[in-house]
This record gives sequence, C-alpha cells and structure tokens, in this order.
Amino acid sequence: MKPKKTTKDTELSNDANLDADLPTSKTKLKAEADAQQALGVRLSELPKDKLIKLNLPEELFTAVMDTKKITANGAIRRHRQYLGRLMREVDTAPIIEQLSRWEGKNTAENAYFHGLERWRDRLISDANALSEFMALHPATDSQQLRALIRNAQKEHLANKPPKSSREIFKLLREITSSETPADEDEPEA
Repeated sequence: MKPKKTTKDTELSNDANLDADLPTSKTKLKAEADAQQALGVRLSELPKDKLIKLNLPEELFTAVMDTKKITANGAIRRHRQYLGRLMREVDTAPIIEQLSRWEGKNTAENAYFHGLERWRDRLISDANALSEFMALHPATDSQQLRALIRNAQKEHLANKPPKSSREIFKLLREITSSETPADEDEPEA
C-alpha cells in the first residue's frame, strides 16, 4: 500500500518549481557586469580601424575612443565602470565572436588555414599534387601556380626567404575563397 501524500510533500515539489522563477543572485549579476566591463576594456585596446568594423553604437564607440585619452588612475577606473554600463545595453555575442576571429581563436578558420598550408607544402614537394589541385579547382591559372611552385623550390634549395611560398598561400586562399557552393549562388525564393 502506498503512503498518502501530505501537504508538506506537495509544498516541497512546488518549491522546486519556484527556484526557476527566482531572480539571479547578486554574485552572478556582479560576474556578468565584470565580464562586460572587461569586454569594454578589451575594446579600448583595439585600434580605431577595427573598432569601426565592429559597428558599435555611437555612444559606446565614443566612450571607447575616449578611454585612450584618460591617464588618471581614478578616472580610468570610473571610465571602465561606465564602459561596463554601456556594454549592458549592447548585444555582445557578435562582438565577442569577431574578437575571437581576430585573435585567431576561431577553430574553423584555423582549420581552413592549416588545410591551405598543407596544400602549399604538398604542391612544393610533390609533383602530382598540382594535378590533384587542378582537378579540384579547374578555374585556377595553372601557369601562375607552376611558376610560383618552381620559384618556391629554388628559394628552398638556395636557403632564401620563402617569398614564393607565401605567394602560393595567398593564391590558394584567393582561389578557395572565391569558389562558393552551388546552393549559395541561387537567390532565395
């Protein structure tokens, strides 16, 4: 036989549902405010051209630019708090994503560049790699690529700086970035 449910048992189960409705703790709010303030400080360390690319709201952009002019310690602390307050009004996800891309922490982009480096090294060392690459990317200017490969091989043998090797990497990046999948070429209906 099952024991009867008491009112005390039902109150406990209702309390578990109420925990989701409670406001966030002061500790969590403080941690979020500190994180936004730290992001504002990171923004103030960026050069102006990168700040422009972020498309920040005008008030935040001005405050970040003003940070570079402040030298007094107390004023710097107050201004950082001001930046944190302004950051609360902004969606920080795209800013964080762009900053991670600039800092090289974007794993997809790193994998792409490592793949290009492997192709470059194979093209320089293996004669059959060029035909494989041409099969994958038929729009490639084969004469230009062959000339760069020959120059890179000569530079390697002569222990010269890898100028042509860098040029091959740039060319591979242009070739692979200009090609888009077929489904992206079609406009959306």
